[in-house]
Amino acid sequence: MGRFLVRVLMLSFIAVPAYAGTGLVVAHIPLEFILFALTLIGVMLFHDKTLYVGLTGLATITLYKLSFTGFNVLGHLGHEWVMLANLFCLLMGFALLSRHFEKSHVPVVLPKYLPDDWRGGFMLLVMVFVLSSFLDNIAAALIGGAMAHQLFKAKVHVGYLAAIVAASNAGGSGSVVGDTTTTMMWIDGVKPLIVFDAYAAAVVALCIVGVIAAKQQHAYSPILKDAHGHTRVDRARLGIVVLILMFAIITNVVVNTEFESFSGSFPFIGVAVWLAILLTVGLRRPDWEVLPETFKGSIFLLSLVTCASMMPVERLPLASWHTALGLGFVSAVFDNIPLTALALRQGGYDWGFLAYAVGFGGSMVWFGSSAGVALSNMFPEAKSVRLWLRQGWHVTFAYVVGFFFMLALLGWHPDAPHKMPPTGSVANIKVH
Repeated sequence: MGRFLVRVLMLSFIAVPAYAGTGLVVAHIPLEFILFALTLIGVMLFHDKTLYVGLTGLATITLYKLSFTGFNVLGHLGHEWVMLANLFCLLMGFALLSRHFEKSHVPVVLPKYLPDDWRGGFMLLVMVFVLSSFLDNIAAALIGGAMAHQLFKAKVHVGYLAAIVAASNAGGSGSVVGDTTTTMMWIDGVKPLIVFDAYAAAVVALCIVGVIAAKQQHAYSPILKDAHGHTRVDRARLGIVVLILMFAIITNVVVNTEFESFSGSFPFIGVAVWLAILLTVGLRRPDWEVLPETFKGSIFLLSLVTCASMMPVERLPLASWHTALGLGFVSAVFDNIPLTALALRQGGYDWGFLAYAVGFGGSMVWFGSSAGVALSNMFPEAKSVRLWLRQGWHVTFAYVVGFFFMLALLGWHPDAPHKMPPTGSVANIKVH
């Protein structure tokens, strides 16, 4: 595989320019897209080296843009730095928020309210869905996995594991604080109510996946509840979670309504989240120990987002519901963060559809989303594409049904530009 990638790169660099100033093309595909695709393939193949793959891809694309297209890197970063800084602060801050929520003991107390039959498994998935609406979907999936491990005597069906990932991704798809992709949309200026439309598809998908997977799990290993009557909720930590979220939401609303002209000049949302964290340090100590690993993961994601920001999006297929549906399948094998960055740069989408597609679509394969990778580390038996597709077939089925239900209910309505596009952006092209 490595030799194949090297040969592709060699062939790419002997390509000829399509026309002056546009760089090199291979089979009518701009070379930067090929380099970006190779980066994503590297991420897919080398899960334990993602940071190095991401940084190598960023360096390669940057050098190419400088050498062959006259790209102004400093000017570009000057345009993008606020979005990147906001995203970095939120990724780091939400990692601490997730640990506050876990230590509030709410995940331990929740299972005592579950029914004893297959409906208990279904309600657990609903809980994961709800948790993911305000927690990072990785944290929601891990909390769901921990509860499932306890409730089902450590015997968890692969189809049910796929459902946990699907529930976490579905829950985050309609909330601007529930998934990195929707947070990126929010930071970029997409209104939360537009993203909220994704729940029209996500709820339908959850019902389909939830019922089928819960019955799979009940037949495989019935629920065994432990009431945890002695456990009490730490209300202080729960209050900290609410405060951090309120700081982020209120700051974004105020900046985008009262000080819209300044919204692109400073990372207000990220700073607000960290202000809330620092103000509550004396109440409960954050788990600072999670930050080094979170830092590496954040730099990796930012490297992919930066790569995506340098793509010539005017050469992409025009935004349509067909494209959005296809991006859901693409996100099952490629990271959805750069796909979202490309779509935001291109414009012309109905963002509710895109949020559902890139969010839920990653659930179709275990490595298609960060939540799936994280849960598979907890349950190694899930690291089988064959088992995931065979026993978690209902995820793909639910994705398609949910998408077309939303299309029939709401229709495809490309949203108006939420910001001024950069010069030469495809957002200036009329979409039919």
